[in-house]
Amino acid sequence: MHEVKGKDQVGATMDFMELERQRGITIQSATTYTTWNDININIIDTPGHVDFTIEVERALRVLDGAILVLCAVGGVQSQTLTVNRQMKRYNVPCIAFINKLDRMSANPQRVLEHIRSKLNHRAAFVQLPIGLESKAKGLVDLINMKALYFNEPLGLKMVEDSIPSDMIAECEERRQELIEIVSDADEILADLFLQEKVPSSEELVAGIRRACIAREFTPVMMGTALKNKGIQPLLDAVGNYLPNPSEVINYAIDNSKKDEQKIVMNSARDNTFPFIGLAFKLEAGRFGQLTYVRVYQGCMKKGDTIYNTRTAKKNKVSRLARMHANEMEEVNEVYAGDICALFGIECASGDTFVNKGQLNLSMESIYVPDPVISMSIKPLNKSNADNFAKGIARFTREDPTFKVKWDAESKETVASGMGELHLDVYAQRLDKEYSAKCSLGKPKVAFRESLVQPCQFDYLHKKQSGGQGQYGRVTGIIEPLEPQNNTQIEFVDETAGTNIPKNFILAIEKGFNNSCEKGQLCGQIVSGIRFRLQDGGSHAVDSSDYSFQLAAEGAMREVFSDGAWQILEPVMSVEITAPQEFQGAVISGLNKRNAIIQGTESIDGFFALYCEVPLNDMFGYATELRSCTQGKGEFSMEYSRYCPALPQTQKDLLDSHEQEQEARPGGHSQKRKKN
Repeated sequence: MHEVKGKDQVGATMDFMELERQRGITIQSATTYTTWNDININIIDTPGHVDFTIEVERALRVLDGAILVLCAVGGVQSQTLTVNRQMKRYNVPCIAFINKLDRMSANPQRVLEHIRSKLNHRAAFVQLPIGLESKAKGLVDLINMKALYFNEPLGLKMVEDSIPSDMIAECEERRQELIEIVSDADEILADLFLQEKVPSSEELVAGIRRACIAREFTPVMMGTALKNKGIQPLLDAVGNYLPNPSEVINYAIDNSKKDEQKIVMNSARDNTFPFIGLAFKLEAGRFGQLTYVRVYQGCMKKGDTIYNTRTAKKNKVSRLARMHANEMEEVNEVYAGDICALFGIECASGDTFVNKGQLNLSMESIYVPDPVISMSIKPLNKSNADNFAKGIARFTREDPTFKVKWDAESKETVASGMGELHLDVYAQRLDKEYSAKCSLGKPKVAFRESLVQPCQFDYLHKKQSGGQGQYGRVTGIIEPLEPQNNTQIEFVDETAGTNIPKNFILAIEKGFNNSCEKGQLCGQIVSGIRFRLQDGGSHAVDSSDYSFQLAAEGAMREVFSDGAWQILEPVMSVEITAPQEFQGAVISGLNKRNAIIQGTESIDGFFALYCEVPLNDMFGYATELRSCTQGKGEFSMEYSRYCPALPQTQKDLLDSHEQEQEARPGGHSQKRKKN
């Protein structure tokens, strides 16, 4: 096994992209498979960085179990919390694996406390370390009460021995703690516990399996992956504790029924039932367009014809393969539970495939988070525009969180993503893979405009120009939503009677939605408001959908002019870890960035600081943190919520918007009331 970013520049097998080897991080998920104790295990290696969270979403959507890898020093970090929410969303049971026991300041006990307190898991050790840091020798298996040592070469030879005499008392105490905690989650073990019987190793393994599959218990294992210490017991645990496809209930939605009934799929590995598969990832590899598919029911063979239930198009399976990172093994057939790759299939991520055209089924879709940062992007050389467009088209098809659009107002191409690193990686990939070197402009934060207090409107749109005219009148109130819903907009029809015929209500809502696409305070999207339509008026001849749409847009202009508005900005949850001697410098730097510090924690010479900072103030923080901590500090952040922007930020945005308006030919700025 190679170091991820070693001197030999080989890198980890699953990190096969050149950019991954250069940066020493995982950027895109990679799939492989292995056989262990006659059990076939499909594995997807996912990135740990929150910027590439869509890769974790896709993997957890199609996998039946997960291994949550935690650092023995860092413990539960902000990305861990995100992954924990994703596992909960897809109801995926997991095993926790504490890695890097040989690192300085490794403390598995503190990591276990984090798992219990921060992730709210019912968890317990199933192993104990024999020594830590440079003295890490092996592990104690608390279930079978044996010591495990991993000898050279590369820890591949596992040797069982008796437990060291100085650890027997601790191991017995920890085993009893394990039995008590699992008994809280499993009724069969609870009966044995109440009868004061000591469960056998087989009974304890069965109890842990039942509780783990029910997501009531998380077994905590540990080791040093780089030296292959603890890997064999971890693979044993995958077979012992995580579910196989027959133990997981998966549903398909029958779109042919009015109420869209859920159908339970059969995971038997034969062709008795029709084939159903989910395309969860697209990738343009060196073999061409690859579509990764998880088979949920039935069998798919080379040469079969399959149907895309979304587009109703049929495709012939010309080539069928199983992937090992970027290597391919062609196969003739796959069954329920397998993950395979198809070639030359036109589809989108989340599409469902069946082998019978009359089956109108669909799988539950993959959750796609909204982008949190935008930057202008353009090729440095206009002659590379075609390659630039090809690369953008491919990347936006592969990654739903990477979005690119043309901003007609600013006359520039705007790329949106999950963070600075996310956009920077795609800019480098455009250069390396498409020879389209491009520049990224200053990030554009997704600000929002919102109303401070309710504002009434009564707007009449009336136009007569010969023939049929236009007539529409709307009255009501626009009011702010609750703070937790300030990224949404609502339309409420409170009309009674026939002053506004019901067939015009949709047109009024459309006019409201159109007006919310661009506010008049600083040109940002409008959110956090509710449009309450209470009354209005219509004309028997002149009223139309278009008239009422314009009336709603006019009412919004009226409220823009008369109402008190404010700007909302995204606030990020930030976690910083650095040596304690730099704590003062780090806090000072955060205060300059308008941070609200929520808590600190000391960890063996390091401190962890948790705070909330406006995204607009976080750009360039990575460089600042490295410089003030001699390169020893790390930070991670993820989107938390939208809050009213600081007065100075609002003033800067208003001034900038006014200058842009005045700079345009014939442009003029319009003052708006703001809070």
